Amino acid sequence: MFAVRNLAPSKFKPLRYLSLLSECRNHAQSNLLPISIPYSKPHLQSFAKFSLQPSINLFRTFSSQPGGSPLKQNLPLSREGNYDEGTSLSLSVCPGCGVYMQDSSPKHPGYFIKPSEKDPNYRLHAHLEHGAQEPEFSNSVKTGLVVEPEKLNAGDLNLTRKPEKPVVCARCHSLRHYGKVKDPTVENLLPDFDFDHTIGRKLASTSGTRSVVLLVVDAADFDGSFPRKVANLVSKTIEDNSAAWKQGKSGNVPRVVLVVTKIDLIPSSLSPTTFEHWIRQRAREDGINKITRLHMVSSLRDWGLKNLVDDIVELAGSRGNVWAVGAQNAGKSTLINSLGKYVGGKISHLTEAPVPGTTLGIVRVEGVLPSQAKLFDTPGLLHPYQITTRLTREEQKLVHISKELKPRTYRIKAGQSIHIAGLMRLDIEEMSSDTIYVTVWASPYLPLHMGKVENASKMFEDHFGRQLQPPIGEKRVQELGKWARKEFHVSGNSWESSSVDVAAAGLGWFAIGLKGDAKLGVWTYEGVDVVIRNSLIPYRSNTFEVAGFTVSKIVSQSDQSLNKSHQRNDKKAKASKAPSSFVELAPLTSDGGIS
Repeated sequence: MFAVRNLAPSKFKPLRYLSLLSECRNHAQSNLLPISIPYSKPHLQSFAKFSLQPSINLFRTFSSQPGGSPLKQNLPLSREGNYDEGTSLSLSVCPGCGVYMQDSSPKHPGYFIKPSEKDPNYRLHAHLEHGAQEPEFSNSVKTGLVVEPEKLNAGDLNLTRKPEKPVVCARCHSLRHYGKVKDPTVENLLPDFDFDHTIGRKLASTSGTRSVVLLVVDAADFDGSFPRKVANLVSKTIEDNSAAWKQGKSGNVPRVVLVVTKIDLIPSSLSPTTFEHWIRQRAREDGINKITRLHMVSSLRDWGLKNLVDDIVELAGSRGNVWAVGAQNAGKSTLINSLGKYVGGKISHLTEAPVPGTTLGIVRVEGVLPSQAKLFDTPGLLHPYQITTRLTREEQKLVHISKELKPRTYRIKAGQSIHIAGLMRLDIEEMSSDTIYVTVWASPYLPLHMGKVENASKMFEDHFGRQLQPPIGEKRVQELGKWARKEFHVSGNSWESSSVDVAAAGLGWFAIGLKGDAKLGVWTYEGVDVVIRNSLIPYRSNTFEVAGFTVSKIVSQSDQSLNKSHQRNDKKAKASKAPSSFVELAPLTSDGGIS
């Protein structure tokens, strides 16, 4: 066995390296290996017979420019949302989000930079050392290259390249490493996803492989994230194909697996049995009648993943197609990544971020299902009635729920109102009893305010965009548009627990606890969906909030800013009222005198 040592020649030309290696290859089968060393006599070294690889490249090749040809991916991905095994992969697709990749325009979706290429044998250079550091060699030897038998073994000569990491688009790279989109203006150029055209017709087909639909719903925004359109389409397909199957015709009946994610955000005091019963009731009301399996999971805590994987494998069989469907930012990609880690499969990591619309195209995920079964991550469905679709990224951070929800409870009377930031307001207009308990379930970063209904217009003018954020800034208040009122009549039989919820899509909900009846007025921006439902979490806080603003970081900072503004205005006002008879003093010089 042998190794090649670089002896740091002071006057050695790079071309001599290649010449010397060529000479080594020509004499590889002989027992005596002559080595030419410049400025010295030839030396003979005796070694056992060996064979070298056909070529050794001592120079790495780097490319700083993106390649002209599209990058081939290992994962078969969709084309226009329709996966086909015979589809050519000449058009590369980002394995993180599914968008078509291109390297010509940085300002357009799918842009990527081809990474620099490394020589397959670059690891051989780790064995090259400077001989000048070893005094036992003569000066003549130090200027050349010697071969030593103890360094390399046979495995080193057949070094295998590690599998390359899949290349993702610039958008995925920014989301993964910085948690935000580098250029928000490009988001408007992203392609729309037509579920009916791409997946709906596959599910409706009475022939073909078995279909399993994973309906992924956010536990903290159940009604806002529930894909009602998909639920209605799947329910109709189940009815039609079941009828065809009963008539002896071919009937491919889709299996529906309802997956409620992020259950770690729901208070642990809620009974799983109570939660499951509530989910099934809401799912029926939202349009899905036949649920094959129901799973409540947490990708963060790894809760419920084992049972979910077992059921998916059983329902999909050996050749089935599994489609993960859900609203934007419902947690589909995070769920699939967690499933891949759980089963130990080598999957291409999907891009996950608290940004709506992270996945842009259908992505086939390998390594989760056995045999020829296929798992597909689909783009998040746009629900324009979710308030988060109208917010900026900074505003979305305030609305986003990342930790277990905590209740904030008010005890109020008729004629009073509660604001959730500058996004929603609840008015208690009429009620049969003297008191009503209102518990707010929303992000802790959202400030609240309790006051009189008659002062609501003044609140809008003076505090929206300031103490009540989001929206952030007066300009954003105007951009979000007008508020619209919805009227609800509710009833309850206990003050000790909440009876009904008033939920706004993408924001949170008010839980109402009362005895008797009440008339509620709910205000939010036009187009935002507001629903009445049975209370999800009947418990309330043991302590009550007081009138006025809640103590929050946002309110504190806004108050400080407002106070500073008032102080500046007061100083200007005092300066303008100063008597004109005052003599203006000359400015001081640097030495303290008068200039």
